[in-house]
Amino acid sequence: MILAARDIAIVQGGARLLSGVSLDLRGGEMLGLIGPNGAGKTTLLRALCGLAPLAAGAVTYDGQPLADLGAAARGRSVAYLAQDGRIHWPLPVEEVVALGRLPHGAARIDAAVLRALEAADLLGLRSRAAGTLSGGERARVLLARALAVEAPLLLADEPVAALDPSHQLQMMEALRAAARGGAAVVVVLHDLTLAARFCDRLLLLKAGRAIAEGRPAEVLTAGRVLDAYGVTVESGVRDGELYVIPWRRREPGA
Repeated sequence: MILAARDIAIVQGGARLLSGVSLDLRGGEMLGLIGPNGAGKTTLLRALCGLAPLAAGAVTYDGQPLADLGAAARGRSVAYLAQDGRIHWPLPVEEVVALGRLPHGAARIDAAVLRALEAADLLGLRSRAAGTLSGGERARVLLARALAVEAPLLLADEPVAALDPSHQLQMMEALRAAARGGAAVVVVLHDLTLAARFCDRLLLLKAGRAIAEGRPAEVLTAGRVLDAYGVTVESGVRDGELYVIPWRRREPGA
């Protein structure tokens, strides 16, 4: 088991953001975190990489408490992609991506960086100054930097939010390829069809609690989506894969 979380609780500023959330994740799996805004998805992701202090519960990586990992070991073991999409360094794209290799000793353009650039469709932009890129292109650069770590655990917070449909599919394919290569991947998503198609399992959060966990078809039922998001859905199967389209908001008072 690469990652295990037990009864996670997070309290900030007197507000309880997460209560009693648990999950297990093995190498080769991709887990999707879904739920409405404010459900606790980003907070949970930050807790899983040690960036949010726990009020209760525990997180272990490969059987070892995450808190016991030193900074260098944590940097090699966990790659974290935040959702803000900012790049603070006036560097060419390939050098930004190479920063993902720092936990391994040096930020150099090695085979891992080239693999990440290719996975994010950035080889043609590798020499461009990162500050000249569009928001969607910057998002791909930051995902490539996370992929370049080649960590056993990859945590990605809304990695496709700023991308066009083609690159959304490409990025989900890249994340799934990382999982199929042996990594454990946790990804926060709002697009329910992408979650259904690419994730092995889903964890549905509402108001800081897990209300469903399992395979996409088990979690994305009409009743659960209505309960969590307040919307009806149209769903079906195309080419053997589930799609789920939000259709109408729940009528007031319904």
